[in-house]
Amino acid sequence: MNYPSIGELWGEAVQVRFGDCALDIGRRELRRGSELISIGPQVFDILVYLVENRERVVTKDDLLDAVWAKRIVSESTLTTHINAVRKAVGDSGDAQSLIRTVPRKGFRFVGNVSEEKDSIGNGPMRAESSTAGHDSKQPTLALPDRPSIAVLPFQNLSGDAEQEYFADGVVEDIITALSRMRWLFVIARNSSFTYKGRAVDVKQVGRELGVRYVLEGSLRKAANRIRITGQLIDTSTGANLWADRFEGALEDIFDLQDQLATSVVGAIAPQLEHAEIARSKGKPTESLDAYDYFLRGMASYYLRTREAINAALPLFYKAIELDPDFASAYGMAAWCYGWRKINGWMTDRVQEIAETARLARRAAELGQDDAVALSRGAHALGFVVGELDDAATFVDRALMLNPNLAGAWYASGWVRVWLGESDVAINHFARAMRLSPFDPHTIAMQAGTAFAHFLAGRYGEASSWAEKALWEQTSYLTTLIIAAASNALAGRLVEAQKSLVRLRKLDPALRVTNVKDWMPPIRRPEHLASLKEGLRKAGLPD
Repeated sequence: MNYPSIGELWGEAVQVRFGDCALDIGRRELRRGSELISIGPQVFDILVYLVENRERVVTKDDLLDAVWAKRIVSESTLTTHINAVRKAVGDSGDAQSLIRTVPRKGFRFVGNVSEEKDSIGNGPMRAESSTAGHDSKQPTLALPDRPSIAVLPFQNLSGDAEQEYFADGVVEDIITALSRMRWLFVIARNSSFTYKGRAVDVKQVGRELGVRYVLEGSLRKAANRIRITGQLIDTSTGANLWADRFEGALEDIFDLQDQLATSVVGAIAPQLEHAEIARSKGKPTESLDAYDYFLRGMASYYLRTREAINAALPLFYKAIELDPDFASAYGMAAWCYGWRKINGWMTDRVQEIAETARLARRAAELGQDDAVALSRGAHALGFVVGELDDAATFVDRALMLNPNLAGAWYASGWVRVWLGESDVAINHFARAMRLSPFDPHTIAMQAGTAFAHFLAGRYGEASSWAEKALWEQTSYLTTLIIAAASNALAGRLVEAQKSLVRLRKLDPALRVTNVKDWMPPIRRPEHLASLKEGLRKAGLPD
């Protein structure tokens, strides 16, 4: 029997069903029952490929060709991704009820599959596309009124999958160098990296991210030598505008990155003076060893699990030990404690707050010209320590240094929420979401927007934004609190009570009297009073 290909399925709103799962190829969504399952792009592609080729055994080489485009991938990486697929669909290596391992052959999807077209508004899939997906039918974002670019993840040609973190870190530094150009609109790392490991059509990337240019490249690291290649592509025509290669000793990595960033800028705007290009340069540290530990810490941080954050912290501390003036390492270490607070992972609250304050202030002191260090430090100082005035000062300087940094607008949005500056906060979250349309932090930006509307007394808008965030992540404590309080004050008690039920399941100890201990710092007493009033109306006990 001939089954439709991935490309054919993308062309229609088709749901593929098996067990209690519904797989929407076009929207790149997987549901189990009524729950939307968070799934990485490569894990999703493996699942689609297995389902599409369910009539046969799929070999490991088949998966490498289809999902990784024949890139070198370690055995452990492939095994990890297969396990992630099984977990996503509710299967396991022991049960193998859907995905069966065929010894020395490969894998086969053995579930009973049905396919059906989804009418708009009917069925479990939502109408709008996910921020993490790349639906070919997704609306085109309007181009900004200035040159715009996205830097895609570079291919790691080192023959060692363990060097992925290094290639990713190089790209992140190139993005940072480019984004220092005030006249240039640069898509944030968190959105451009959603294309990692995928064969992409640059014209589609241009439509989805709303950019005129895409920078692609590769990196090869061997012994103490490194080679970086890059090519600049016009997304409207697919034309290659520029290509070059840079190589040298490993200790010259920062100069190589600067050369690449400078060359791209020169290709986009030849009239740019060399003095302006020179101002875009900046090495994060003179210690290559410290930089290596920092990149490893970032690779762990982006996983955002409890275990990964616990692994990232000592790596950032090691970077600081090797280079005591490494501002970004202080900022990231401080924000790791912020992430611990967000998820309720703190073990010694008093000690962790004090350490966050030390790290955040040191980041700001050393990073007076480092927008990343300033914004991370500001976010942590405001959220964990509650020192809002200094947090606002730090993040304002970050925005002055780099108005293209989505993370700075995101941090500033939250600082403005806590200060009670609702309309400013909403504007700053909107700027962050435009600079990084596929950002993993989009949920938090939506939650912040909901919070800002709530503090302004716009309870209908607040509940609407809270529902957007909850659609993606149902277990976000802050969003559930805002959803319950805003619906209650808007007179929608049934909806408020539904949110409260979910809230109490997450945290049975939550009460009106202790809600301030679980929420971000709120400057104005009347705002905290409104929040408590809404939660009481929703049914939360004192």
